[in-house]
Amino acid sequence: MSPIGPQLDALLHRLAECPPDFLQGPGGIDVVALACDHLRALGVAIPGTPARRALAALPGEAQPLAAIVLWLLRDGWFLAQPQLAEATWRLLHSTSLTNLAKLVRPETIVNDPDRREELVRLCLDGLGLIPDGETPAQAADRLTTLDSVERDRVIRRTRKAEARAREVREAMARRKAEEAAARYSRE
Repeated sequence: MSPIGPQLDALLHRLAECPPDFLQGPGGIDVVALACDHLRALGVAIPGTPARRALAALPGEAQPLAAIVLWLLRDGWFLAQPQLAEATWRLLHSTSLTNLAKLVRPETIVNDPDRREELVRLCLDGLGLIPDGETPAQAADRLTTLDSVERDRVIRRTRKAEARAREVREAMARRKAEEAAARYSRE
């Protein structure tokens, strides 16, 4: 069973108040400095140079999302949880954040209620937590419902299937026309 995290509403409210500086693109805000400051606030050791370089090497579109995540995790509830430091570092490097950053702009994550909830739930899930007042099944179901990456994958599969169906229909129509032409020329 996942440990109980903070209230979802409090985190959604915090994320909605994310300062514009955190939404800047690559080179705008130093994500490594933010991460190190967060770890200092937790009272834990800062990772070595290779780990910091790996964070600095996040793809450009993932940098603002990592900054937004660090804003979110600067909430008092998380600052009282130093045992989450390692999981926080893994979360910042996670493919789930990188994939989300490829699909959704930072402004949308902060301003759109569904994308805000998706990021909060993605962070809680990445930290091994569930929102206070929810069961693990409820938390997982809601995250799945909001999952932009999965929705994009389904849309791509659907478009591919529709294109294939259109090709088959067109091929069948050509064959039917050829058969009709062949019958007409025999008569």
